[in-house]
Amino acid sequence: MSEPQNSKSRQTAPLQLNWRRNLYVIWIAEFISVVGFSSAMPFLPYYVQSLDVTAPGQVELWSGLLHSMHAVTMGIMAPVWGSLADRLGHKLMVERAMLGGALLLGSMAFVTNVQQLLFLRTVQGAVTGTVVACTTLVAASTPQQQRASALGALQMGIYLGASFGPTLGGFVADVWGYRGSFLITGMLLVVGGVLVATMVREAHSESQGDDGHSFAEGIRVVLRLPDVLSVFGVRLLVRSAYRAVTPILPLFVQVLVPAQDRLSSLVGVVTSASMAASAVGAVVVGRIGDRLGLRRVLTASIAGCAVCYLLQTAVGNIQQLLLLRALAGFAMGGTLTALSSALSAAAPEGYQGTVFGLGSSVVSVADAIGPMLGGAIAASWGLRMPFMAAGLGFAVAAGILMVGRSNRE
Repeated sequence: MSEPQNSKSRQTAPLQLNWRRNLYVIWIAEFISVVGFSSAMPFLPYYVQSLDVTAPGQVELWSGLLHSMHAVTMGIMAPVWGSLADRLGHKLMVERAMLGGALLLGSMAFVTNVQQLLFLRTVQGAVTGTVVACTTLVAASTPQQQRASALGALQMGIYLGASFGPTLGGFVADVWGYRGSFLITGMLLVVGGVLVATMVREAHSESQGDDGHSFAEGIRVVLRLPDVLSVFGVRLLVRSAYRAVTPILPLFVQVLVPAQDRLSSLVGVVTSASMAASAVGAVVVGRIGDRLGLRRVLTASIAGCAVCYLLQTAVGNIQQLLLLRALAGFAMGGTLTALSSALSAAAPEGYQGTVFGLGSSVVSVADAIGPMLGGAIAASWGLRMPFMAAGLGFAVAAGILMVGRSNRE
């Protein structure tokens, strides 16, 4: 009996020794990577316009398609990458996502038409996915008792990167053009990938290696867990509502301030304010969730999103939009942090990669549905209506949670 116990101690000692160092390095690398991604992505509609797509309704539709095709391929590949992470190591998947993304995002600076851009975005979805890869690595390499706080810290870093990136990207786009934003993104992703490759030390679990579970076995195990499926359902609805506004937000800002010279910088400020508020929301929810109950905090956060998005339908100036985007960001930060914590708690040991991979597929399905739906609604009924549709989607999700809570009580 003493032999296995000593063996287990030797296996877990590196995990206990390195998890804080790993978290710091992964936090910095993912922060840099998210700064890169968010430096270019908010301005896709303007980049589409610069590629001679100017017909009425076409910019909205192409913007939605660029977001959706990326999400489709990411949804297809995420469970595959997650299963490989459980078997081959989670660090390798982070390196793949960051360095592969560097090549693809950098290449987008050199496209000559929107079809080439769509092709690269589609391939990007199949190759990248730094958020889920880093989340899985942190979840797998952190002791159980520190896992929730570690994931919360990582989520804060993601939001902070997303709050800084649009401002940087807006400045770069206004000074050097939209192609410069994609070059900056590629360089930042290289930095993140090199940091992970050289400084992160992964403690392999007993489930990794050739004798680990197969892809099909991992999928079967996860899909039999009702708590996991419940989180997936709520995440699908919430993410679809959130993403419905993404492709049309820059165009909506363009309508509110048509004479603005530095339009990209202004869009960057609006997006950054939302992401900064999300970082604050993530921290606040992470601290009060254990005291008030995860389900109660999640319901309140989603309801807050519903109210803020419905109010955005009626904004008359950029100041009103900025305030409501910040409030919605705070609520969304709490929502996503609560959902990630719930998914982490429901994931069985040895299947974290598969659970988070499937969770990424759910997010990708929403990322495919939301932008296409938002773009189509905007093209048919105007730029304000996607905000109405998103608000109603959040309201439905909050209602489902409240009904489920009353049934349990």
